[in-house]
Amino acid sequence: MKTGLFGILITAMVGFIFWQQRRQSELARRIIEQKCAQMNLQVVSIAFAHHRLRTPQGQWRWNSTYLFEFSALGDDCYQGRLIMNGFRSQQLYVPPHHLPPSD
Repeated sequence: MKTGLFGILITAMVGFIFWQQRRQSELARRIIEQKCAQMNLQVVSIAFAHHRLRTPQGQWRWNSTYLFEFSALGDDCYQGRLIMNGFRSQQLYVPPHHLPPSD
């Protein structure tokens, strides 16, 4: 009886963590796409990099890093980084790149 209840609890926890990770990934994708659209850049790809339990400052927080590639001119490719603290954007790094042509 106790092992069945424990199994259900573990399954529910895993499902909840998976659901929260999907929510965070979708939010990260929207943040990256919006920032690139503001800068007139084309998003090439977005990928999850890793999780950390501590911030670089040493605080205990759930940090997730996403890497993304973007293009400014259509024939170039640069890699940026988004660090999320839970569901908040902590840092969005866009490296120096060529300026896209103005319309």
